[in-house]
Amino acid sequence: MPFQSPWQQGAGSGGGADDIEFEIKGEELQFLEIELDPGESAVAEAGAMVWKDASVAMTTVFGDGSGDQGGGFMGKLLGAGRRLVTGESLFTTVFTHEGRGKARVAFGSPTPGSILPIRLSDVGGQLICQKDAFLAAARGVQLGIYFQRRVLTGLFGGEGFIMQSLTGDGWVFVQMGGTVVERELAPGEELHVDTGCLAAMTPSIDFDLVTVGGVRSALFGGEGLFFARLRGPGKVWIQSLPFSRLAGRMLAAANGRGGNRGEGSVLGGFGDWVGGND
Repeated sequence: MPFQSPWQQGAGSGGGADDIEFEIKGEELQFLEIELDPGESAVAEAGAMVWKDASVAMTTVFGDGSGDQGGGFMGKLLGAGRRLVTGESLFTTVFTHEGRGKARVAFGSPTPGSILPIRLSDVGGQLICQKDAFLAAARGVQLGIYFQRRVLTGLFGGEGFIMQSLTGDGWVFVQMGGTVVERELAPGEELHVDTGCLAAMTPSIDFDLVTVGGVRSALFGGEGLFFARLRGPGKVWIQSLPFSRLAGRMLAAANGRGGNRGEGSVLGGFGDWVGGND
């Protein structure tokens, strides 16, 4: 039976990263299956493995395991530090096929949603994404940090001042909440998105904030004070259910408050009362 993906069949670009094939299985709670040839490796977030064939060896390393960090121990420590700043573990796990024929290893997403496969060579060699998005990648892909240059965007943009930067030419697999939509924006085209729903973008996208409107909308509209303003050219990926929103709903239910339709209201519980949510 041919090895196929519900999104697309994947193979590396033939550049610096290992060539891999993959399949994404499941609907709301997905997992990723990567097929390796002898000597090929995949890198994954620590603790993400679901299962592996016996011929696949597992090694835990500092940083992203790209082999491009240089500087011996200090280089690895710097790579690990970059991961810690973006909310990831200090370690990644490298899975290498040391046997013959084909072998597979599988990784699971920790939250309900979608696993998005992106070949970095198809998006200009770099992807900017939310801090905890990385799940796995072909060996050779480098994990770094991306700083928001605008103060307001860093303070109120939903992801803070720091996002993840994934660079290279191979496949990366990022986890998004809920359903994911890809939009390609033409030069000058603008899209307004809830700040928490921006999952990933290409570096050519201009990311800024715009106010939601009048005082009434800001206080009682449930969307907070700002929208994320995304201006092309470039691609953006939008998630329908950020994990922070899901966690907020669960916390509200656990506290006996029930659902909160206006989770962005600056008035908190009073806003819920005024809006009829309690």
